[in-house]
Amino acid sequence: MKKLSFIMILSATLLMIGCSALNKTQKGAIIGTTGGGAAGAVIGRAAGNTALGAIIGAAVGGASGAIIGHQMDKQADEIAKTVPDAKVVRVGEGIVVEFSSNVLFGFDQSNLSTEARTNLDKLVKILDGYADTNIEIQGHTDSKGSLAYNKTLSQQRAAAVSNYLNSKNISGNRLSTVGFGETLPKYQNETETGRSQNRRVEFLITANEKMKAEAEKQAGK
Repeated sequence: MKKLSFIMILSATLLMIGCSALNKTQKGAIIGTTGGGAAGAVIGRAAGNTALGAIIGAAVGGASGAIIGHQMDKQADEIAKTVPDAKVVRVGEGIVVEFSSNVLFGFDQSNLSTEARTNLDKLVKILDGYADTNIEIQGHTDSKGSLAYNKTLSQQRAAAVSNYLNSKNISGNRLSTVGFGETLPKYQNETETGRSQNRRVEFLITANEKMKAEAEKQAGK
C-alpha cells in the first residue's frame, strides 16, 4: 500500500508540474525509484498519452537511468537537428518522435510517399548510430471512419514504416509495431486541425537490455 500511495503521489506531482519542468537526465532516476512499470501505467493513463506511459514503464531508474537519460539527450538533439519535420520529445529514459501522417502518407493511404522516405532516411542515420535501442512504431488515426477501418489503417501504416526501416538495415529485432486506430487521440477530434494532428505515427525509442546492462556497469564504478 505504501508503494502504491507513493506512486500515486508521484504521478499527481508529475502531472501538476509537467514533464518539461524536470531536468532531462534526472527523469529516469526519479521514476525508477518508485517502480517504473506501475508508475508509467498510472501516469500514462492519467495523461492520456500511451507513449509517456510506455517509456516511463520501461525505466530502470537510479544512477543507471541517469546514464541512459544522458545518452537519450544526445540522440534526441541529433534527431531534432537532422529531421526538422519531426516533433521530438524527451520522456524519462526514452524519446518520442512524432510524425504527422500527412508527412509520411497520402490521405487514407498506407504507402510511403517520396517525402516520407526522405524524412525516414534522415532518421535512419541517427537510429543506426544508436544500435542499443528498441523502437516501437505506433500508428494513430483521427475519429472519422469506423473503429475497425481506422485500426487496420493504423496497423498498416506502422508496418509500412517498420518495413522501410528494416530495408535500410535497422535490425528487425529492434522494431515492433502497434496500431491504435482512433482509440488514443492526443489532440481534439472536434476540429480539422485536431483531427489532422491525431493522424500521426510515433516512434518510442528506449534502451535495450544491452544498454541497460552497460549503464548499470558504469553506475557501479
